[in-house]
Amino acid sequence: MSREVNESTNVPVLDVPAPPDLEANKAVVRRLWATLYTKNWDELARLFTDDAFYEDVPTPDPGARGPANIVTRLRIGLDPIERFEHHAQRMVAEGESVIFEHTEVWHFHTGEVMRNPFVSVHEVRDGKIALWRDYWDVQTMMNAVPKWWVEQIMKRRAEEFGA
Repeated sequence: MSREVNESTNVPVLDVPAPPDLEANKAVVRRLWATLYTKNWDELARLFTDDAFYEDVPTPDPGARGPANIVTRLRIGLDPIERFEHHAQRMVAEGESVIFEHTEVWHFHTGEVMRNPFVSVHEVRDGKIALWRDYWDVQTMMNAVPKWWVEQIMKRRAEEFGA
């Protein structure tokens, strides 16, 4: 708190931080998702704070911390996908938090299509993503993805992405 006093009212002046720019925070999250589907991994990494944390909440792995580890973690699942569709339902922001309801549609080169609804929780700090948690239904995914994709994912270990 400031010890300054307003000279005309003799009331202490408080140092109150400026409120977050909610539209700017939502724009950061929109940029994250637009970049993700281009598979421009270097550009995606630049959108995260140095200590950013990402996790797929329903999975047993411990998530990934830091831009390089987050990108490594994402590439394990997303590199094999031939084409994406992304359908945004709603995005709301409060403070540094941005909540995004959306549906991802993954098209595999072997013909399978997986449509999975998500709710993603993001925390934006200084114009970058500091936290990203995805909530989705494991059964919806497992019922739609090809067996070879699951086998490929299961060969990977959390140590590969800094857990």
